[in-house]
Amino acid sequence: MKKQFLLAAMASTLLVSYPLGAKANETVRSLESKNVGVAENVKVEAPVSVNDFIQYALDELTYQHGSKEMRDQIVQQWTSAEQLELEKKITKGELAKILIHALNIQEQEKSISDYLQSAKINGLLKVYSQADETVTAEEMESIIKNAKAFASKDIDNKGVKEISVEDFMKNPGESDFEMSPDGEYISYMSEWENRMNVFIKKMHEDSEPIRVTSSTDRDIIASFWKDDHILYLKDNGGDENFHLYSSGFNGQEERDLTPYPGVQVRVISGLSGVKDEILIGMNKEDPTVFDVYRLNVKTGDLDHVAKNPGNIAAWLADHEGKIRIAIETDGVNSTVLYRETEEDDFKPFVQTEESDAITPIAFSKDNQSIYALSNKGRDKSELVVFDLDANEKVLYSNPQVDVAIGFYDKKKDAIIAGGYITDKLHYEFFDKDLERVFKQLEDKLQVTESELLLNDYNEDMTKFIVFVSSDKEFGTYYYYDSTTEELTKLTELASWLDRDAMSDMHPISYKSRDGLTIHGYLTLPKNKKPENLPLIVNPHGGPWARDSWVFNPEVQLLANRGYAVLQVNFRSSIGYGKAFTDAGDKQWGLKIQDDITDGVQWAIDQGIADPDRVGIYGASFGGYATLAGITYTPDLYAAAVDYVGVSNIFTLLDTIPPYWETMRNNLYNRIGHPVEDKELLEAVSPVFHADKIKTPLFVAQGANDPRVNQAESDQIVEALRKRGVDVEYMLKENEGHGFENEENKIEFYNAMIEFFDKHLK
Repeated sequence: MKKQFLLAAMASTLLVSYPLGAKANETVRSLESKNVGVAENVKVEAPVSVNDFIQYALDELTYQHGSKEMRDQIVQQWTSAEQLELEKKITKGELAKILIHALNIQEQEKSISDYLQSAKINGLLKVYSQADETVTAEEMESIIKNAKAFASKDIDNKGVKEISVEDFMKNPGESDFEMSPDGEYISYMSEWENRMNVFIKKMHEDSEPIRVTSSTDRDIIASFWKDDHILYLKDNGGDENFHLYSSGFNGQEERDLTPYPGVQVRVISGLSGVKDEILIGMNKEDPTVFDVYRLNVKTGDLDHVAKNPGNIAAWLADHEGKIRIAIETDGVNSTVLYRETEEDDFKPFVQTEESDAITPIAFSKDNQSIYALSNKGRDKSELVVFDLDANEKVLYSNPQVDVAIGFYDKKKDAIIAGGYITDKLHYEFFDKDLERVFKQLEDKLQVTESELLLNDYNEDMTKFIVFVSSDKEFGTYYYYDSTTEELTKLTELASWLDRDAMSDMHPISYKSRDGLTIHGYLTLPKNKKPENLPLIVNPHGGPWARDSWVFNPEVQLLANRGYAVLQVNFRSSIGYGKAFTDAGDKQWGLKIQDDITDGVQWAIDQGIADPDRVGIYGASFGGYATLAGITYTPDLYAAAVDYVGVSNIFTLLDTIPPYWETMRNNLYNRIGHPVEDKELLEAVSPVFHADKIKTPLFVAQGANDPRVNQAESDQIVEALRKRGVDVEYMLKENEGHGFENEENKIEFYNAMIEFFDKHLK
């Protein structure tokens, strides 16, 4: 963790200031409750230990409550990596040094007397002190109060200039840059006729770009190169039946390669080195499962490669383009299947049990090994390699969180890096050349590893498309030639947004009522004291997903309007190990909702949130959590926005898309069975308890949503209107699971801001 982040974290102070000494006994009790070594007979005038002080300062100044990893990082930063004796009594000199480093008052090392003098000059210590004097609990509370006052001295509580909804929500500009296979051209997305389309241009010439797609009804969601063609995916009005299209260089050869109504295509392999052909999956023969086809991108010819017997959830091809791995599942338990050739039958390779997950990444070049992510037999997913006898070797693991991704490089025939997310994204490099380039880029761009992504690179790993982004930076693309060390800026997303007006997203953690550590993010409005603010809690979708430290336009929009925004990775969120995910099984509206409620209460207890001005807003599962929040804790929220959310779990399970059929049993396992768990699902479906809802509600829904059908929103709106409750309802006929068209997004967020301002301000 870099000092810039520590300063940002401390510059927006958390707690309401109290009269000097008024909380000293409470401080001791707080330390006792956190098990940081304060004896029961410690009085406010008794000395405290180094550990006591660091834990108290950590809780008060950095939003971290229960995160050991973050605590260790901060302790190392504050103490200049010194190995302090944590159980000994802290002295004024040590305390001054820690705070001077934490507040970033001075970078260079000084003598203890200099630290003491600096602490006095900056108002941290109000009276003269000897360096070896110990610190009492009462003094500690007073000194931290002084530190918080110092950190917030530049906040005038006037906020920042209001930025329009349109500036936050309109298409951000050129994005998704990718090099052609020969490195001579570059493709990217850009707006045309209010829709994101694909453009290409010569890499090293200042030539005019050529638009190669002409979509006017819907954004193109993804594109990639195949030889001299651009392939791209697009659905119809949000129905998620994505078709695969091709386009030539001049944009005059656009063609729907999968022109089958009601069919969804998935790309399985780009077949690098195989001219004009790729492998795709389609549910053309059976809407519930995906067969494998070899597709010629120039002629559109299809060759049926593998028939799905009805229980295959995923396929993996080797380096010759042969389907050699399949994942068989009953929705709960899975088996990785393997075959030597495409003429052979699949045979069991690795068996998993409930909650286990093995995700194959790639075959080795000789097709004798299989790289994968696996949590079989352990809590956290690790980066592993299997031989063909299913013997496993662990390549990398992280004790705190799941390894989220492994980067396989075909030319080097190796996993070159792994990625994992704690509070932010981090990398573990296994290739020295790539690590060297990454460090060069960090230095040239003056960013941390969490802000840097390698978007694309050539086979020799000498030319790179680089993306820089953060909580306050939408993103900037660069082209980097590592042989010449030449760095060229390609474009800046949403360049019209003032970066200095964006708000910091602070990693936070707190304890749930039953003792779990819950992680999340708190975004505080810029130039506003974090005291008694209107708060929007924003539960994520899934629920088997997670929030991360990224630029989030809707969060920044809310913060720009003066709202604090709380995002919670409640139990059932992914990334923290399977035990944490499993803790959310059959807990919709119950312990999952308690985690969200506990987060709101934490923000209230910290003095950040005004308890009379708390709103809740979420999409998909977050929409369900919104409805559950105003149903089961009706006094907690003053306004709510449900965006494509679930109101009736029975109808949700009855209307899942056909291609989710292989995971139906998993949904029953995770959410509840409509027959066996009938009473549970009735108890936690908000539509059956609409009589408890009194919070003002705004509902938004896409008519073509295949995941959360329009009926989910219709039901709750109808139930409330029957009681005479006025519900705002926005229905878009040309949208699905969330609004994608620019004009619809702008209309929705304008309405949401107006709704929250009406009820929370």
